[in-house]
Amino acid sequence: MNTHQNKVVEFEDLGVKEYQPSWDHQEKLMKDIIDTKIKNRDLPAEQHITTSNHFLLVEHPHVYTLGKSGHEENMLAGIDQLKEIDATFVKVNRGGDITYHGYGQIVGYPILDLENFFTDIHKYMRNLEEVIIRTINEYGLKGERSPGETGVWLDVGKPYARKICAMGVKASRWVTLHGFALNVNTDMRYFEYIVPCGIKDKQVTSLKRELERELTPEEMEDIKSKIRKHFADVFEAELKFKK
Repeated sequence: MNTHQNKVVEFEDLGVKEYQPSWDHQEKLMKDIIDTKIKNRDLPAEQHITTSNHFLLVEHPHVYTLGKSGHEENMLAGIDQLKEIDATFVKVNRGGDITYHGYGQIVGYPILDLENFFTDIHKYMRNLEEVIIRTINEYGLKGERSPGETGVWLDVGKPYARKICAMGVKASRWVTLHGFALNVNTDMRYFEYIVPCGIKDKQVTSLKRELERELTPEEMEDIKSKIRKHFADVFEAELKFKK
């Protein structure tokens, strides 16, 4: 366990950014944290260097990402069709199956050293879900967990159960990578080209669809600030904006 627990999390809003450079940015932050942890192994406890934590929010241009345990047959569009809909396809090293990222979707990437918080991946996933459950509750939506299906859902156990937020993470030496994707103003037609998260019999939804109106740019910013607040509360962290 980390003897110098650091619960300060540096926050960055990347705006609209392509998937690959965002992934590269995450990987670099993760590598820096892991390198520090490796150095600490050779130092006495009182000389340990404090590891950092990061939380990124971003919107991606249209992209489909397939997790390492995913099935390519859940990508229903071929190369030509992807070009037609201006989307790309990327294989990634997170858990989970296939998902879609695009404009109007808020994607969150916490790169945390869980030894600064707790060493429990199951708890980490439930905490991420809790952040989104609390956020959408402020818009009158009752987010829920679906047993055995990671993410945040509406009307669990009913024939019209639908997912509003997908999640997929990777952890190495207790450092997290990847995260969640909350559908806000997302163009839901893009989900028609995949079997979302490999789940055939469930629907996906968005805040726009549930509230029956487009959320304004100001409201998008407001949702981000609510996510930050609930993230800080749930993880008992202190968020600081990157200078």
